[in-house]
Amino acid sequence: MPQFYPLYSMIRKYLLVSLFVAVSAFGAENPDKDGWFSLFDGKTLDGWKASDAPGTFSVEDGKIVVHGPRSHLFYVGPIHDHDFTNFKLRADVMTFLHANSGIYFHTEFQPQDWPSKGFEVQVNNTHQDTKRTAGLYDVKDYFEAPAKDEVWFNMEIEVVGKHVVTKVDGKTIVDWTQPDDFHAPSGHPGRVISHGTFALQGHDPGSKTYFKNIEVKPLP
Repeated sequence: MPQFYPLYSMIRKYLLVSLFVAVSAFGAENPDKDGWFSLFDGKTLDGWKASDAPGTFSVEDGKIVVHGPRSHLFYVGPIHDHDFTNFKLRADVMTFLHANSGIYFHTEFQPQDWPSKGFEVQVNNTHQDTKRTAGLYDVKDYFEAPAKDEVWFNMEIEVVGKHVVTKVDGKTIVDWTQPDDFHAPSGHPGRVISHGTFALQGHDPGSKTYFKNIEVKPLP
């Protein structure tokens, strides 16, 4: 038996590691006691897929760093099969001077260009574009920065039916219901309430934005 011990030990170690990985993965796909799922593990971009210029996105000290040429980072992971209709989404965000970014919802992966499907919730406190953070871009814009650069703020997005609410640090910024006779804005034919995934925007090389604690709560 002693001659087989190294092999036994190696197999045992492999099984324990495999079990740990499986349990960790399973746990990541389960909500907390209040029904919130984490979409970002704080260490990697697992479950996310970038368009155009993947190098725009990196992970540093528990946050997603967005800095580089135009690109969009789409959630393609297992939570709710990355397809959400009614939901609450929350994330901690930090912008830097002249940064422009955004969070898309009801979108889908596309390999290049600006996402043609879904809505963009603006992330912009000082960029030359005057449409500011938490506005529903080109649908229900907001023109006063609700947060400051280089300070973490919390952004929430809630969609129930055709009703969309955005908040910054608990303050409601947009409260909008898509009218029955709604027509998508010019240049955004897919900007209508439907279903889909989320995406983070890398707008331009001069913009730098951080995201962390990205969580979703699917709703009936």
